Amino acid sequence: MAFAAFGSGGGGKHSSPTKSNGKVALFLLIPGLSYLGLFFLTPLISLVVTSLEAPDPSGAIGVYQYGFEINNYVYAIQTFWPHIARSFTYALIATVCALLISYPLAYFIGVRLRTRPLLQGLLLTLVIAPFFISFLLRTFAWRQIFSSDGVVMQFLHATHILAPDQYIAGTDFMVIFGLTYNFIPFMTLPLYTTLERLDLRLLEASSDLYASPATTFRKVTLPITMPGIISGTLLTFIPIAGDFVNASPEFLGGAKTAMIGNVVQSSFLETMDYPTASALSVMLMAVILVLVSVYVKKSGTEDLL
Repeated sequence: MAFAAFGSGGGGKHSSPTKSNGKVALFLLIPGLSYLGLFFLTPLISLVVTSLEAPDPSGAIGVYQYGFEINNYVYAIQTFWPHIARSFTYALIATVCALLISYPLAYFIGVRLRTRPLLQGLLLTLVIAPFFISFLLRTFAWRQIFSSDGVVMQFLHATHILAPDQYIAGTDFMVIFGLTYNFIPFMTLPLYTTLERLDLRLLEASSDLYASPATTFRKVTLPITMPGIISGTLLTFIPIAGDFVNASPEFLGGAKTAMIGNVVQSSFLETMDYPTASALSVMLMAVILVLVSVYVKKSGTEDLL
């Protein structure tokens, strides 16, 4: 009787746990998917559509009509290829400089100061302290420091390190310096997160096996911290490539330091050449996506994508 009752109860129709979990997961995904669709996919589609627009027959400035003008991309490449090359060159050099500065700093904080949490926390605070000040104010401050009548330039001229008619402001060096400075925290924090979890027993074992410090770093520390290096370089390279503040003449740049971001800004706000600005933006995203995919694949960290 008990078996029969159990059998009759089990014969009822019940919803599958898998289907229920799937409905719950879909319900939880709706807000995130809606957000992505509204604030990412919709602007992206609008950007691509704008990049293909054609000039209005009336010839009015800033007025365009829907079309399929692939020549917008051809014109953007032919006209602004120096800015494209300069942007990625700046981004590459600044990213390498940020890595060379941030890795020893993150290693010192995450490994050497692991037994001194108070000092470790203080240095971490100093790393992120620039975020408490406006990005524009920090960049403009460096312009004032390296201005032609500033103390730094007076010292460089007095010591004959630079000729009296030479200045740093508005040069490639100044722009790369500003990019490196502003994005060092983006490189340091991922590296610190990885190095802070580094098992020190592996370093001790390498030393016990008579490996030199250089060999230990190359064979043990570097491979283990590679995910942090990849994350840091991506977080640094991508925003630098699209930056327009540091290269702007109003801040650290000059007439010959304009990047893609500066061209996009002037095309949208000054000349109102919306198709060209949109085409440059789409190409910037596409090139970065390809470079990042190749970089992550070659480094063996595909799980980061």
